[in-house]
Amino acid sequence: MKKQGLGKPLTAEGCLMNVVIIGGNDCMVCHYKAICKEYAYKAKIFTQPKGNLEGLIGNPDLIVLFTNPVSHEMVKVAKKEAARKDILLVQSHCGSANSLRNLLAGVSLTPSAEGT
Repeated sequence: MKKQGLGKPLTAEGCLMNVVIIGGNDCMVCHYKAICKEYAYKAKIFTQPKGNLEGLIGNPDLIVLFTNPVSHEMVKVAKKEAARKDILLVQSHCGSANSLRNLLAGVSLTPSAEGT
Protein backbone atom coordinates (compact mmCIF):
# COMPACT_ATOMS: atom_id res chain seq x y z
CA MET A 1 0.00 0.00 0.00
CA LYS A 2 1.25 3.43 -0.85
CA LYS A 3 0.36 6.38 1.30
CA GLN A 4 -0.40 9.79 -0.09
CA GLY A 5 -0.78 13.14 1.63
CA LEU A 6 -2.28 12.73 5.08
CA GLY A 7 -1.74 8.98 5.23
CA LYS A 8 -4.53 8.17 2.79
CA PRO A 9 -4.23 4.54 1.77
CA LEU A 10 -3.87 3.79 -1.91
CA THR A 11 -3.44 0.53 -3.74
CA ALA A 12 -0.34 -0.04 -5.83
CA GLU A 13 -2.34 1.21 -8.82
CA GLY A 14 -3.13 4.49 -7.00
CA CYS A 15 -6.81 3.72 -6.34
CA LEU A 16 -8.58 4.21 -3.04
CA MET A 17 -8.86 1.13 -0.84
CA ASN A 18 -12.21 -0.66 -0.62
CA VAL A 19 -13.59 -1.85 2.70
CA VAL A 20 -16.66 -3.94 3.46
CA ILE A 21 -18.21 -3.51 6.90
CA ILE A 22 -20.36 -6.38 8.10
CA GLY A 23 -22.46 -5.92 11.21
CA GLY A 24 -22.80 -2.82 13.29
CA ASN A 25 -25.87 -0.75 13.93
CA ASP A 26 -28.33 0.52 11.34
CA CYS A 27 -28.30 3.99 12.87
CA MET A 28 -24.51 4.18 12.44
CA VAL A 29 -24.33 3.58 8.66
CA CYS A 30 -23.85 7.28 7.83
CA HIS A 31 -21.21 7.57 10.57
CA TYR A 32 -19.38 4.48 9.29
CA LYS A 33 -19.31 5.96 5.77
CA ALA A 34 -18.02 9.30 7.06
CA ILE A 35 -15.28 7.63 9.10
CA CYS A 36 -14.19 5.52 6.14
CA LYS A 37 -14.09 8.66 4.02
CA GLU A 38 -11.79 10.30 6.62
CA TYR A 39 -9.35 7.43 6.07
CA ALA A 40 -9.89 7.54 2.28
CA TYR A 41 -11.61 4.16 2.16
CA LYS A 42 -14.59 3.48 -0.07
CA ALA A 43 -17.10 1.51 2.02
CA LYS A 44 -19.86 -1.02 1.46
CA ILE A 45 -21.86 -1.62 4.63
CA PHE A 46 -24.11 -4.56 5.48
CA THR A 47 -25.81 -4.30 8.89
CA GLN A 48 -28.66 -6.72 8.15
CA PRO A 49 -28.65 -10.20 6.62
CA LYS A 50 -28.90 -10.10 2.84
CA GLY A 51 -29.43 -12.88 0.35
CA ASN A 52 -26.29 -13.72 -1.60
CA LEU A 53 -23.99 -11.84 0.77
CA GLU A 54 -21.09 -13.77 -0.75
CA GLY A 55 -21.71 -12.09 -4.10
CA LEU A 56 -22.33 -8.67 -2.56
CA ILE A 57 -19.03 -8.63 -0.67
CA GLY A 58 -17.07 -8.60 -3.92
CA ASN A 59 -13.28 -8.40 -3.70
CA PRO A 60 -12.42 -5.62 -1.21
CA ASP A 61 -9.02 -4.87 0.26
CA LEU A 62 -10.36 -5.21 3.81
CA ILE A 63 -13.37 -6.68 5.65
CA VAL A 64 -14.35 -5.16 8.99
CA LEU A 65 -16.51 -7.48 11.07
CA PHE A 66 -18.45 -6.18 14.06
CA THR A 67 -19.20 -9.44 15.87
CA ASN A 68 -21.66 -8.36 18.57
CA PRO A 69 -24.44 -6.74 16.51
CA VAL A 70 -24.47 -9.27 13.65
CA SER A 71 -26.08 -12.61 12.85
CA HIS A 72 -24.01 -15.77 13.13
CA GLU A 73 -24.70 -16.53 9.48
CA MET A 74 -23.18 -13.20 8.39
CA VAL A 75 -20.09 -13.91 10.51
CA LYS A 76 -19.68 -17.32 8.86
CA VAL A 77 -20.07 -15.85 5.37
CA ALA A 78 -17.60 -13.03 6.06
CA LYS A 79 -14.95 -15.38 7.44
CA LYS A 80 -15.42 -17.87 4.61
CA GLU A 81 -15.15 -15.19 1.90
CA ALA A 82 -12.11 -13.60 3.55
CA ALA A 83 -10.33 -16.96 3.66
CA ARG A 84 -11.40 -17.98 0.15
CA LYS A 85 -10.35 -14.69 -1.47
CA ASP A 86 -7.33 -13.99 0.79
CA ILE A 87 -8.84 -10.74 2.11
CA LEU A 88 -7.61 -9.20 5.34
CA LEU A 89 -10.35 -9.44 7.98
CA VAL A 90 -10.34 -7.42 11.19
CA GLN A 91 -12.87 -7.87 13.98
CA SER A 92 -14.26 -5.90 16.85
CA HIS A 93 -16.88 -6.98 19.35
CA CYS A 94 -18.26 -3.44 19.49
CA GLY A 95 -19.73 -1.59 16.50
CA SER A 96 -18.92 1.90 17.73
CA ALA A 97 -17.43 4.77 15.75
CA ASN A 98 -14.26 4.65 17.87
CA SER A 99 -13.87 0.93 17.23
CA LEU A 100 -14.01 1.54 13.49
CA ARG A 101 -11.50 4.40 13.73
CA ASN A 102 -9.11 2.23 15.75
CA LEU A 103 -9.41 -0.66 13.29
CA LEU A 104 -8.83 1.52 10.23
CA ALA A 105 -5.93 3.37 11.85
CA GLY A 106 -4.28 0.10 12.84
CA VAL A 107 -4.58 -1.68 9.51
CA SER A 108 -1.47 -2.05 7.42
CA LEU A 109 -2.05 -3.45 3.93
CA THR A 110 1.55 -3.45 2.82
CA PRO A 111 2.46 -6.60 0.86
CA SER A 112 4.51 -8.02 3.74
CA ALA A 113 1.64 -7.56 6.21
CA GLU A 114 -1.21 -9.00 4.13
CA GLY A 115 -2.74 -12.14 5.47
CA THR A 116 -1.29 -11.76 8.94
